[in-house]
Amino acid sequence: MQRITIAIDDDLAAELDAHMEATGAASRSEAIRDLVRRGLSGRPGAPADAGCFAVVSCAVDQSVRNLAQRVPQGRLDRHDQTISALSVPLDHTTSVEVTVMRGQVGDIAAYAEALFLERGVMHGSLGLIPIAEDTSHHVHNQGPAHAHTHLRVKSGF
Repeated sequence: MQRITIAIDDDLAAELDAHMEATGAASRSEAIRDLVRRGLSGRPGAPADAGCFAVVSCAVDQSVRNLAQRVPQGRLDRHDQTISALSVPLDHTTSVEVTVMRGQVGDIAAYAEALFLERGVMHGSLGLIPIAEDTSHHVHNQGPAHAHTHLRVKSGF
């Protein structure tokens, strides 16, 4: 393990201490390591092949050449992963784009990262919700029991 020294202002140190208390981190070093890992990975603790729901959101400058067509086309290209999409106009050229997706973390994160790198896309955010699929046999109303898959939201990856 390497030792590094950083200097931060008092306000940021207070925020770090509040983060430590909220997350239960035992030390500033532990909290900073966790924050660095999250910042570098873009998908904290999530294996690339893990199943998830995801919320991809960003502000889009619609006046940037072809961006207004490329963003919806990107969702159409992933129609099997896209559950819902919302576009909210903010001013004459900017909208907030929100997409709810389902799939594997690696696929969705790659889509989000490519979108966030587009010129004219600002304030990108990716929120991941870990899920598991459980199969059970049961009866709906009448008839024989059949296999049925249920999604279950997990507390972590």
